[in-house]
Amino acid sequence: MNPTRLFVLGALARHGPMYGHQIRRDARIDRTELWSEVRPGSLYGALHRMAGEGLIEAVRTEQAGNLPARTVYAITAEGRKELLALRGEAFRQVGLRPDPVDLAVAMSSDLPEEELRALVEDRHRALAAQRQFFQHEQERAWAEQTTADSLILQHAITRLDAEIGWHEHLLDAIPKLCDAAARASIPPRHPDPAHQ
Repeated sequence: MNPTRLFVLGALARHGPMYGHQIRRDARIDRTELWSEVRPGSLYGALHRMAGEGLIEAVRTEQAGNLPARTVYAITAEGRKELLALRGEAFRQVGLRPDPVDLAVAMSSDLPEEELRALVEDRHRALAAQRQFFQHEQERAWAEQTTADSLILQHAITRLDAEIGWHEHLLDAIPKLCDAAARASIPPRHPDPAHQ
């Protein structure tokens, strides 16, 4: 599922014909970088590719004063089909991406307990700061904030709460984790045949 395509097609379907700067501005106003993989800087390249594929079309060029000419794009019938397909795919796509922290925990048997604890505490603090940021965004509600925006922010907060809770569990488990790792690194004792 291509999030940039979904965003561009959705913006054109929702707002009608727009030029690239308007779509990029929408991405900034909607704060898409907080809750998706859409990057405003990638939108211009996506517009050209999608026009080449017939998903959007240039409907006119506008120029105001000495400013550069701007191409206004509209979604095509083929683009509307693609929008439906992408949106459906996004709703059906369920899965947890592997988190590198899991691999780091599995590969930390050689770390002293204090060092492992410091790394996990740093990560816990970073997650708590991120949660605080999203909570602040939710509470301050910007002028154009929609119900969907509020739900998306709440989704991020809920996910961060789960991550923070798991990291607290990990912090509690570090003594057991390090003890098990220490026991696993002790070579097994073989009976001495001379003492039997």
